[in-house]
Amino acid sequence: MPNAPDAAAPHRTQNWHVRKPSARGRAGMVVSQVGAAAEAGVLMLDAGGSAADAAVATAFALAAVEPWNSGLGGIGFAQVMGPGGPAETFDFGPVAPAGLDPGAFPLTGRNKQDLFAWPEVEGDRNIHGPLSFVIPSAVAGYALLHERHGRLPLREVLAPAVSLARRGLPADWYTTLKVAASAAVLRLYPESARVYLPNGLPPIAPYQGTPGFFTLGNLPGTLERLASAGLRDFYEGEVAAAVAADVREMGGILSPADLAGCRARVLPAVAVPWAGRRLLLANGLTAAPTLRRVLEGMEGAASGAAAPSAEWYARFARTMRGAYAERLSGLGDAEPRAAESCTTHLSACDRNGMMVAMTTTLLSSMGSRVVLPRSGVLLNNGVMWFDPTPGAPNAMAPGKRPLTNMCPVIAAGADGRPEIAAGASGGRRIMAAVAQMLSFVGEFGMDLEAAAHHPRVDVSGPDGATADDRLPAAVLDRLRADGPVEVVEHGVMPLNFACPNLIQRAPDGGVAGVSDAMSPWSAAVAQG
Repeated sequence: MPNAPDAAAPHRTQNWHVRKPSARGRAGMVVSQVGAAAEAGVLMLDAGGSAADAAVATAFALAAVEPWNSGLGGIGFAQVMGPGGPAETFDFGPVAPAGLDPGAFPLTGRNKQDLFAWPEVEGDRNIHGPLSFVIPSAVAGYALLHERHGRLPLREVLAPAVSLARRGLPADWYTTLKVAASAAVLRLYPESARVYLPNGLPPIAPYQGTPGFFTLGNLPGTLERLASAGLRDFYEGEVAAAVAADVREMGGILSPADLAGCRARVLPAVAVPWAGRRLLLANGLTAAPTLRRVLEGMEGAASGAAAPSAEWYARFARTMRGAYAERLSGLGDAEPRAAESCTTHLSACDRNGMMVAMTTTLLSSMGSRVVLPRSGVLLNNGVMWFDPTPGAPNAMAPGKRPLTNMCPVIAAGADGRPEIAAGASGGRRIMAAVAQMLSFVGEFGMDLEAAAHHPRVDVSGPDGATADDRLPAAVLDRLRADGPVEVVEHGVMPLNFACPNLIQRAPDGGVAGVSDAMSPWSAAVAQG
């Protein structure tokens, strides 16, 4: 009689090998988590625009085609470097509203056992709803980037986003998956439910044939208004008035004064020696200081090898644990450990050598889950970045900037010109992904496509590690010798690893780009 299946064996979500193509060319390149948004950026390059024009066009396009990760209601950071200029950090990170009252977030006395590392707040009001908004500074960041480094008229830069918003969001299986993951909370807010839950259920693709599209509320009109009136309208014009009115009516504290006072800022990038290059890290409250510690701890670990060894992975995990212990003891908890923590990253370069690495987010998937009816803007839930525990290092306070895990980077070659633009989405998992991708490409010399598909580990705190089940047994055994290891699949969902992308320019001027292998819509698009 044949043996029965092993009931204790893990279920495999996917029994296939996924391949993500890279792109190559000799001019410009845009890489994004949505191919249509990357194509919007390349249209700017084709029109004579800079990498900054391409990045801004891509970011606005993502508001229409990847609403769960970023948009007009979000925040972010960008690294920018021209072929002969200094590297800059564009900081449009989260800032708490002036009216934020920590007393309005009473604790239940329980901890969030399933998603978060900190105490539970009554009604999860720091996680979703009108009290969870921080000042949406993404539009201010895009505006400053365009003002300082763009070449094309704003109307032209926003045209692809307007067109995509008018067309609507694709109603395919991936949209169903992303909307369904947030449906339990989306249904609590009338406009969110109207847009994303027709008939009370997530939109679904047809059983056969071609998926359709659906409009994201009044977002198309808002993008059209910004294209004609200018981006400050989001903070001081008709769009600002619409945002403020909706927030006021639903009992939020984000005020007209918060919007009017919103400004992005430019800071000098933080330069760190790395692998015969200079790594230009993001200034401000990002993962950069912790990444720097990791790079220092991994110096010389590659030793000229063509691929990471079991000892390399073990050293990386130890270094990451130590860096996180320092980060959390000195700065406080930075982001939820939730799988739903979502972000987007885009990388862009132009034929003249400028590179942009931009990471933007709503924090959670679908942010606050609140779509504003007058504007169609889906607002962030950035209050969740703050530890609700009074007196904690990262405790909430009015006007305060919380710590984040975003990590856009640019690497300059020995000639001083930007060579690599990279970053990732994925909350706490971002830093591990960025560090490994940089090492795979810059230290082990992997081809970009090989690097994108190479199995990784994740360490997102001072204890334990998560390992891709494609890693050899020798690597897993070596990791287990140092501490607990969770072996998982690298798939679309559960989202066990961050989603990196990267552009690299070769010494001969050729450029290559690759997006995250397991992001179904992502793509690298070369100019020409």
